[in-house]
Amino acid sequence: MPSRPGWVRSRKAVQAVALIAFAGLFLLARRDGLPGDLVNVPMRLDPLLTIAGTLAARAFMIGSVLALATLLLTLVFGRAWCGWLCPLGTVLDMFPVKVGHGQRPAVPEGLRKVKYILVVLILFAALLGNQTLLFLDPLTILFRTLTASVLPALDQIARSLGDLLSQVPGLDGPVSSVDTAIRPLILPAEPVSYQDALLFASFFVALVALNALAPRFWCRYLCPLGGFLGLISRVALFRREVSASCGGCGMCAEECPTGTIDPARNYASDPAECTVCMTCVQECPLATVTFTPSLSAAEGRPYDPGRRQVLLALGATAAAIALFRVDLFAKRQSPFLVRPPGSRESNPDAVALTSCTRCGECVRVCPTGAIQPAVVQAGLEGLGTPVLVPRLGYCDYACNSCGQVCPTQAIPLLSLADKQRQVIGKAYIDQNRCLAWSDHTPCIVCEEMCPLPDKAIKLELQEVWSPDGGTVSLQMPHVVRDMCIGCGLCEYRCPVSGDAAIRVYVPQLAVPI
Repeated sequence: MPSRPGWVRSRKAVQAVALIAFAGLFLLARRDGLPGDLVNVPMRLDPLLTIAGTLAARAFMIGSVLALATLLLTLVFGRAWCGWLCPLGTVLDMFPVKVGHGQRPAVPEGLRKVKYILVVLILFAALLGNQTLLFLDPLTILFRTLTASVLPALDQIARSLGDLLSQVPGLDGPVSSVDTAIRPLILPAEPVSYQDALLFASFFVALVALNALAPRFWCRYLCPLGGFLGLISRVALFRREVSASCGGCGMCAEECPTGTIDPARNYASDPAECTVCMTCVQECPLATVTFTPSLSAAEGRPYDPGRRQVLLALGATAAAIALFRVDLFAKRQSPFLVRPPGSRESNPDAVALTSCTRCGECVRVCPTGAIQPAVVQAGLEGLGTPVLVPRLGYCDYACNSCGQVCPTQAIPLLSLADKQRQVIGKAYIDQNRCLAWSDHTPCIVCEEMCPLPDKAIKLELQEVWSPDGGTVSLQMPHVVRDMCIGCGLCEYRCPVSGDAAIRVYVPQLAVPI
């Protein structure tokens, strides 16, 4: 068994390995990278995502059995996941924000109940077919931030730095070699843009900034996964104990990163709040702190949600979901709510995308950046769900990666042949913006770009007025909608500035509105 200081070193080593493994799987979550059922292992280890997804989809996914490993770990050692394995927790440990001389304001202990209330809200909402609040799961937060904000920003920095260094005599070759080595292994082969990237980055920065109020403020008071594991930790086998020989120096309480050690209770701690970081074991000068087996359930704490609060949370959840479903987006969804291939057919509700846990795996793996996390397109109920934005990227005709990585099959695993036949939208030409139709300028880009073997865009030769008053023969594009699958390549490549002259609409709508 490690010495007392050795426990903390061991924890930090495990944290580093877990974070590196998470980052490695994230970077290799791309087309032609690692298999999808490997890169989504972190999400399938998350029991909150698994249980909520099972409740919402009314089906258990075999791959989600990995979450049982996390539950077993918690039943034996308590919230060890939070202290040893959680990548977001490790990142928060790396930024111990302090204000002034390190004095932090007192945070009410009652605030700890927020994370438990969030667990109730998430699970009850999932039972009613809604998973919006999984937007707050720590793994989805970190994955979404890395995908939509951090990696694109690093890509822009690398491209700008590469352009600058390549102008220095003798550096063009080395710069090109480095760029070839890191693309697409680490950075995307082509520039990818994400809508609301600043919003996702700001949300993450705010979580880090909360450390100024208390170490691991997010983990203490807000994290729903931490709350879920904390509830299970009340009956964990190994729990922190303080022997009668404790001298009362208070060093353990001072150093506890979650502030759960209470001097007024003989330096006891709440197993639901302890992340098994082992700092107290290291700091204790008399070696009076141990983790010993216990078969009884831990006693309740004043900040535990009461029956009335739980009932209020359940009622608020039911009312919110009812309001979601009379919202404009539910009654008449956005014509631009284009979903990944097969997801409309595999989810009972195309707006809420019932089976989607908002993990962001599909967003990361999309090679063109077409899949974006929804912010306003699907209303609050569809917050964080995947939506295709063809002006930013197109659904690659030769790619089915999104279905391969989806841990809940909210995007079904389709063979490439089936995916190529899947209709996700229909293209419409706005003749008032089309260069050929409105300005009588030769342009057949949309027809050239159509990836279908028989082309869903046809050209018709017509006589039109020329600017000099005469006539000229031009090829006018027309969409054969029975053939169009809505991949969006025509919209992506349309040379018209701003909104494209050809746009993809959801297939249920007969005409754009």
